[in-house]
Amino acid sequence: MTTAMSDSFDLGEPPQPAKTPDAPAYRVLARKYRPQTFSELIGQDAMVQTLGNAIKRDRLAHAFLMTGVRGVGKTSTARLIAKALNCIGPEGDGGPTIDPCGVCEPCRAIAEGRHIDVIEMDAASHTGVDDVREIIDASRYSAVTARFKIYIIDEVHMLSKNAFNALLKTLEEPPPHVKFLFATTEVNKVPVTVLSRCQRFDLRRISAEQLAKHFAWVSTEEGVTADPEALMLIARAAEGSARDGLSILDQAIAHAGLEGGGVTADAVRQMLGLSDRGAVRDLLTLILAGDGAGALASMRRQYDYGVDPLSVLRSLLETVHGITLTKVGTPADAAQPMEERAAREEWAASLGYPALHRLWQLFLKGHDEVAKAALPIEAAEMALLRAIYASTLPDPGELARQIASGAAPSAAPSSPPPPPAPPSGEAPPWNARSAAKAPEPLATGPILPPTFEALVDLLDESGGLAIAARLRHGARVVSYAPPEFVLSGSRPVSADTLAELNTLLKSVTRTAWKVSIVDAPGEPTLREAQDAADAAVRQAILESPIMKAAVAAFPDAQLESWPGQRSNA
Repeated sequence: MTTAMSDSFDLGEPPQPAKTPDAPAYRVLARKYRPQTFSELIGQDAMVQTLGNAIKRDRLAHAFLMTGVRGVGKTSTARLIAKALNCIGPEGDGGPTIDPCGVCEPCRAIAEGRHIDVIEMDAASHTGVDDVREIIDASRYSAVTARFKIYIIDEVHMLSKNAFNALLKTLEEPPPHVKFLFATTEVNKVPVTVLSRCQRFDLRRISAEQLAKHFAWVSTEEGVTADPEALMLIARAAEGSARDGLSILDQAIAHAGLEGGGVTADAVRQMLGLSDRGAVRDLLTLILAGDGAGALASMRRQYDYGVDPLSVLRSLLETVHGITLTKVGTPADAAQPMEERAAREEWAASLGYPALHRLWQLFLKGHDEVAKAALPIEAAEMALLRAIYASTLPDPGELARQIASGAAPSAAPSSPPPPPAPPSGEAPPWNARSAAKAPEPLATGPILPPTFEALVDLLDESGGLAIAARLRHGARVVSYAPPEFVLSGSRPVSADTLAELNTLLKSVTRTAWKVSIVDAPGEPTLREAQDAADAAVRQAILESPIMKAAVAAFPDAQLESWPGQRSNA
């Protein structure tokens, strides 16, 4: 019965995949392509040159400290230094070298992490005095097989204060056969007493161009095709870290699958949740055109695709920053797509510096709000609407000229009319006023304002707000004959203010001015003259028959403002 029951339930073993016991386990790209020589260490040329010269001249320090952000090669550099100091060459008769052979027993043992004289310790899990005491006791004995006994302590800032103090004496005067190699991402947490005993190397962030080139080589080695734009997206997302970038590339290769056409830019954007550069350009175009409904629809469309609202604001900030750099004349990035470069050049030609700075401040404030908001997408939409509303406001310089001339500032429409369709590829203007106003030719000769008030307004519009405010509130003019004017000494002006004023005048008017001070009463300041003019206009309005009738009908009524009133700022 037992046998029959056993036979009746014998359904056979489920199919098992073919076992390949000899096949090596898969290693992630960040480990597989860890640099094995200094020539493979990218982005740290200055440090490699310093170490090479020190080895050639036999001026090796007894302790090295490598610091930098994660993934720039701190621990890898420590292991390379260990190999460089203990390499004996293929023939076994070599000495310390900046180009370790990688084939001798010390090089292979260090690379595989099994060398008895190269001790690597993680300070995050060995933080106490007892752990350091073991190092101190063991350092007294000579190396077993290597030239130097080397202690690599990773994340050394995690050691306790007592552990650091226990290490100080040995670190300052170690035995000649001992070298200490420290690595840390937070060098500010390392005591100054330890820093002063080490030769410090600050490993730089690796540039996006170098990372993209390295990732292209890795892709070729792996037999994977990758778009240059996709590799640049990965390099920028890595933020200077080779390990982070290789991890993202590893994920992108897995995301592409077996039947995909390689690593593409669209796949990387989808994987990382990045906003598409074309979508960002379209969104900025809608914002500059004042199209609120279209901008919100574009934002929602990206949000539905899985793009983080914070990423959209960050991309807008990068675009505005790139437009400003293009306007300044910074050379374009060779790795930048042609469409992006052309769009930035057209925007730089049509947008002024005040508009760009205003956009930057609005997007920066929106980015901070979205980062802290409980409802990120709603906060992002409000930030976009705020930027769209700002596009309908008058230019600050033009508004200041209207106030100075006594004219009533023109009110901005509540919703801007749709702008005319721009030519293909051309960015819409910042507002309707800038579109209707043809660019004026640049003046080449000196600028000599006819009045002192016009000169102060010119300084104000040119960015010298502080100097203009001092002149407007405190300067009493005795005489004005450009390029020279005399101020009254009744209100002393400091020498620093005069020096700053002369520099600003020469920069703005393209000519040198002579400013002198005499002991004479002078005319009222511009602020006093403005207050007097406002008071006269106010009194004239109060004396008018209409105003008297209004006051008689409403005794408690007061005159607060009137058309053409000047600002008190």
